Amino acid sequence: MRLILVRHGETPSNVVSRLDTAVPGPGLTDLGQRQAAALPEALAEEDIEAVYASTLVRTQLTAAPLAAARGLDVIVRDGIREVSAGDLEGEAGDSERGRLYLRTVLAWAAGDLDLRMPGPGGESGAEALARYDAVVAEAAAGGAETVAMVSHGAAIRLWTAVRAHNLDADFAAAHPLRNTGVVILDGSPADGFKALSWAGAVVAPAGEGGPAGQTAEGPTP
Repeated sequence: MRLILVRHGETPSNVVSRLDTAVPGPGLTDLGQRQAAALPEALAEEDIEAVYASTLVRTQLTAAPLAAARGLDVIVRDGIREVSAGDLEGEAGDSERGRLYLRTVLAWAAGDLDLRMPGPGGESGAEALARYDAVVAEAAAGGAETVAMVSHGAAIRLWTAVRAHNLDADFAAAHPLRNTGVVILDGSPADGFKALSWAGAVVAPAGEGGPAGQTAEGPTP
């Protein structure tokens, strides 16, 4: 299966760099709407047979133009929603508590999957991966050769760092994914995945460098 992971378009919370992970969340800014409208052309060469989005409004709005262009319905699944911020919800991304969110996600990517986000609403890395895995497995079982999933920055970085054999936690830390940034992978739940490109750049094997990107200093969910 060719798996295309797309981060949603810009939201008002992205503009002010504020953690906003709760369902249903905000819609898109005017720029975010233009980013969503540009996706069908950006992915015109991909033979997409299924389009998924999370339960957050911003992913569904981002996925809608792509699905419409392909004559498809958007399949909504909770499993590919953003990593829940727990007690960190609403924190500024450049604050100490805001940075704790991304540090926790990157700790998961490095293997500390039992660590939890602070607060009763915070999930563990194992829980976040399991729900994401379930949606990928559903898509693979559906038989589509190419699937697009519109998801979220931290969730995509976590899942790809753990499930793509040529990515790792260091790569995830160094490569934030901008709004409507695209990650393309090939593989299956049974055999694992290989990341082919990240935001348009070819991905090198883990530890051998990769596409240029700024080190993430805070969350952009």
